[in-house]
Amino acid sequence: MKSSFEYVATVLQRSAKAGRMLLPGLIILVCSVTSFAQFNNSDGAYELPLKEVLKDIEKQYGVTVRADEKLVTGKNLKYAKWRYRTDVDETLKNVLAPFDLKVKPDGNKKYKVSEFEYYRWPVAEGWAELDRIAAQYKNINEWEVRKKVLRPCIMDALQLAKLPAYPISQPIITPKRKHDGYTVENIAIEILKGVWVNGSIYRPAKIKGKVPVILNPDGHWADHRFRADCQLRCAALAKMGAITISYDLFGWGESGLQFEYADHRKSLSQTIQTLGAIRILDYLLTLKEADPNRVSITGGSGGGSHTVLMTAIDERIKVSAPVVSVSSYMYGGCPCESGMPVFMCGGGTDNLELAAMAAPNPQLLVSDGGDWTDRMPEHDFPYLQKMYSWYGKKENVTNVHLPDEKHDFGINKRTAVYRFMAKNLNLDLSAIEKNGQIDESGITIEKMTDMYVFGDKGEKLPAHAVKGFVNLEKVFGDAIK
Repeated sequence: MKSSFEYVATVLQRSAKAGRMLLPGLIILVCSVTSFAQFNNSDGAYELPLKEVLKDIEKQYGVTVRADEKLVTGKNLKYAKWRYRTDVDETLKNVLAPFDLKVKPDGNKKYKVSEFEYYRWPVAEGWAELDRIAAQYKNINEWEVRKKVLRPCIMDALQLAKLPAYPISQPIITPKRKHDGYTVENIAIEILKGVWVNGSIYRPAKIKGKVPVILNPDGHWADHRFRADCQLRCAALAKMGAITISYDLFGWGESGLQFEYADHRKSLSQTIQTLGAIRILDYLLTLKEADPNRVSITGGSGGGSHTVLMTAIDERIKVSAPVVSVSSYMYGGCPCESGMPVFMCGGGTDNLELAAMAAPNPQLLVSDGGDWTDRMPEHDFPYLQKMYSWYGKKENVTNVHLPDEKHDFGINKRTAVYRFMAKNLNLDLSAIEKNGQIDESGITIEKMTDMYVFGDKGEKLPAHAVKGFVNLEKVFGDAIK
């Protein structure tokens, strides 16, 4: 039997003897055969273009595989056909793994190619990793030793082992706006020279004595702290008797006056957000009416990850409520949650172990059936109950699971937080309750522009403000030397 090269040579010789030119179609055939012979053997590592492989998989297995051109164009797969298996899912995994790609189900016999998500694990693997972590301590003494390893390591991973010096400046605070049972002021706190964290402070209309303080970081939902449900939550907690503050994620909201949204997807965002929260708490605890023994934090989604992290590292926080965030098989899909090597600490940790660092202080975890918290009651929550039981405070960790709900901070999730905060911070739930139901109707939803610190167009941003991520890196680097 002749090889492909011998066959091509024979065709060329016969054509030359007959004095004929090869037809264009035959030229293409010759070229393709040559290419096939050159690459589809071990000398060429059985290499084929990834796009062609995916088309072949569609034909072979009777499925549809959708992929953005940028993910597959120009990529060649070695030992392509050798990666095929009887099961299409296993085949796609083998084919895409060399490029750090994966597929997600996209309908019946349909798949969509996406980038590998280091932060999202199969449920069984996440549970197994949590079991591995938990096996390192079998009693409260061993756990306390573990915590003493984790906390400084986390600060080091965030590059905050040495906190930057506090800029010598006063917070910028806008005039107070009065509403039914509460007031609102916007605030900007300088956390590095020329870098601010911006937010809105909600206070009870009448304050007598010391009152609790509640930090409200939020997730990656549209409009962030300007969203209606964020305003409702902060205002309701203020009506109940707490000083509450919502604040921008790095690169979001008014932070966008200094940095691009794309900068939020850089690892340093996790550090800057953490520093911002520390500085916010520093400021709030200087207020004569703030009770340092009743400091709390609650946030949803990415704000929930931030809630867990802050509670783990800052012992001033006594009560916490991460919402639709905590999971042993989800490490946080944004660099502001997992960009720095926090989860490498102690030979590997996860969000459940960080949440356990809150013990024995009261903690509420709100989960739902529509995201990565869907299995919270089965494996993750029992781990936390065990950790709390070592302190004789098993009842201090609670889980409100809403199996029919999705990833949001809706009324049922807010209700759970209100009742939890009222119980553990001694707040007046009756201020927002009517006939046994939560009533937020008396809360005013402000316009986005009303919540700006630096003006409608940023015209009030101080002249020495740092702009651009490169300049931020320099300022931060100088500050931690």
